[in-house]
Amino acid sequence: MPKKPTTSKKKESPRFQKTGKQKKLFNNLIRTVQQFIQGRSFVPLTLGELLTRLHLPEEHREILADALDFLAEQNIIEISSGRYACKQSTADIVTGTMHLHPRGFGFVKLDDTSLYLQDIFIPKHLTQNAVDGDAVEVLVNNESISEKGPEGRVISILSRARTHLAGIVKEINRQERITAYAPMLGLAQRITVETTEDVELQVGDRIVMEVLEWGSKEQPTICRFSHHLGHISDPSRDVYAAIEEFELRGDFPTKVVKEAQQYNPKVSISEIRKREDFRKMTCFTIDPDTARDFDDAVSLTKNSQGHYSLGVHIADVSYYVRPGTALDDEAQLRCNSTYFPGQCIPMLPKELSDNLCSLKPKLNRLTVSVLMEFDAEGNLLDYRIARSVIKSAKRFTYREAKAVLDGKKRSPHRAALELMVELCGLLKRKRYERGSIEFGLPELVVLVDEQGVPQKTDYVVYDITHQLVEEFMLKANETVAWHLSKEGKDLTYRVHDEPSEENMKDFALLAGAFGFHLSETPTPKEIQKLFDEAMDTPYGQYLATSYIRRMRLAVYSSENIGHYGLSLTHYCHFTSPIRRYVDLVVHRILFHEIHDKAKLELISEQCSEQERISAKAESSVVLLKKLRLIDTMQKKDPHKQHEAVVTRIKNFGIYFEILELMLESYLHVSELESDYYIFEEANALLRGRNQGRVYRAGDRITVMLKDVDFITLDSKWELIGDTIHDRQIAEKSKKKRVKHSSFPSKSKESRKKANFQKKTPRKQR
Repeated sequence: MPKKPTTSKKKESPRFQKTGKQKKLFNNLIRTVQQFIQGRSFVPLTLGELLTRLHLPEEHREILADALDFLAEQNIIEISSGRYACKQSTADIVTGTMHLHPRGFGFVKLDDTSLYLQDIFIPKHLTQNAVDGDAVEVLVNNESISEKGPEGRVISILSRARTHLAGIVKEINRQERITAYAPMLGLAQRITVETTEDVELQVGDRIVMEVLEWGSKEQPTICRFSHHLGHISDPSRDVYAAIEEFELRGDFPTKVVKEAQQYNPKVSISEIRKREDFRKMTCFTIDPDTARDFDDAVSLTKNSQGHYSLGVHIADVSYYVRPGTALDDEAQLRCNSTYFPGQCIPMLPKELSDNLCSLKPKLNRLTVSVLMEFDAEGNLLDYRIARSVIKSAKRFTYREAKAVLDGKKRSPHRAALELMVELCGLLKRKRYERGSIEFGLPELVVLVDEQGVPQKTDYVVYDITHQLVEEFMLKANETVAWHLSKEGKDLTYRVHDEPSEENMKDFALLAGAFGFHLSETPTPKEIQKLFDEAMDTPYGQYLATSYIRRMRLAVYSSENIGHYGLSLTHYCHFTSPIRRYVDLVVHRILFHEIHDKAKLELISEQCSEQERISAKAESSVVLLKKLRLIDTMQKKDPHKQHEAVVTRIKNFGIYFEILELMLESYLHVSELESDYYIFEEANALLRGRNQGRVYRAGDRITVMLKDVDFITLDSKWELIGDTIHDRQIAEKSKKKRVKHSSFPSKSKESRKKANFQKKTPRKQR
């Protein structure tokens, strides 16, 4: 707890004999400094910085120093490296690893996770210039718990995770002083770059810099030029730059490639004889158009009793990637494949990922099969797991499978696909009954040419073909987790903790602003009911995204706490061993390769962390490609208008999403027509004081692009007008929603949707 200002008698400082007036100033400074340093947003400052921040004249420097010395003697403040900070009890100080969000704030994963239930949230202005992966010391503010968790501030950086940074030259002044922008440090941090005479840089150059001095919020980071990555105007270098920026592993070491090349390109007869032979079983793969690594194939039959026999056949990567090999060491370092537009950084060399381990049609492939029997209601009656060999009959894309189901394309596998839809419906109903939620949010894929230049977008709808594959993979994962748990084996679970009570209260308030009632701590059934109604309104997607943002991240763990989003007590990842290391580990555990729990926890933490890094890298490149595409559109048609939907309302402006690109941007309140806007927090809207115009999430607007900054990945827009909701509609919509009279009723089938998923493709979940 912060200490109260001292009111007891103060001893005189030996440094400074004070007159009556000076004594009064001295006492005032003691109170002022103590209150300032104990403030929530205070960061350690030098004497000079304190003089400036307190707006004191230079002639007060000596008496300020005297006051600081006194507070230090009283054990109220402390001095470290010439900086003054509030002294706190060690119980409030924790250590951990910093994980920064692209918006500048961060979370510290604690070394001792028993101290707090959640990671410590660090506001943007309290990160002390720490970067992703730094080991830090954090002062936790136990009186401040935000929706993101307990809050704290970094008080020291124990060790740096990096020696180099990737960045972009932002400015070269007349004295040829070079400043750069590094996404890892954010816009607020100034970076100066030192070079030699033989190095010529220009604005927009992507470079790698060796860090000489990390600096602080007040002092620049000083770097030395290391090497070029290309220019920001060259789209072919986007992925290469992301690999450097996020420290991904690019090319495979020679030893790893040689190990992969040593395998015979054909499956050996001797190995086939050791396995159950399912090559006469009709099975096929269903994947995105651009997929090359086919992890999973499915088969399904129905007997005279109405029972379904589902086979989920997963590539047996564990046969090829053995513990202790260079292949295994590299796969564990990578943890997962990373997917960029038009390019993949695979976990395994292409000899395995694209060939031997990929379940290509008409070829013998080694697999691990989960064979499940369901009754007519979709209840699992029995299962078994076997090492097997299959020969996929067909490589379907989602679009092709949907065309067959819609009768637009002929296929000998239509009956099997229709049967899969039938079983999928039963499994979806089961999940709905146990409280799982489905949003079915669409995905937008940016298509690029061989040079990385974005050509167009592909809008992927989460249709029934995606749903049936998802259902079958989820059931296989759940079955394997239950199986290993019953056998008493430790494994890498996929876990998803319950959302915090504060987050649920916050979401209930938000939903209430749109006319949907929730209790302060809503049950899964309440949430289901809300989204059954909300997804038919203009606000459905916004509420779904807001709900997902309030969820904790799913991670890997050797401790099973269940999966909140899927409403499962046992769940693991098993179905994608080509692209996820934890799946490979689960395959090994299935066939008696024992891992001790400590090692499994280490693998879980490493894979959870790398998953997060890969997601950030993927998002950054996708955003850059979208900006390149919309910039091209604007150059072709400078007056092109774009429809957008308002996604978030803040007191300082509105966030919106360009519908055709799913690109989020922002307009300040000063750019919202000629009116003065007032933020109504309770109703989550902005209201014009003079004209009464209302802006709330879900409203449609029209905007025009003004400028794109490829260095900072930012876009600026101009508001053209409203396209759908006028003020009267906005004013009446809440009353209509409460009565439920203005929304079309949902079909019985659509009400049974039950899949909680994030706004990411299946290949990345």
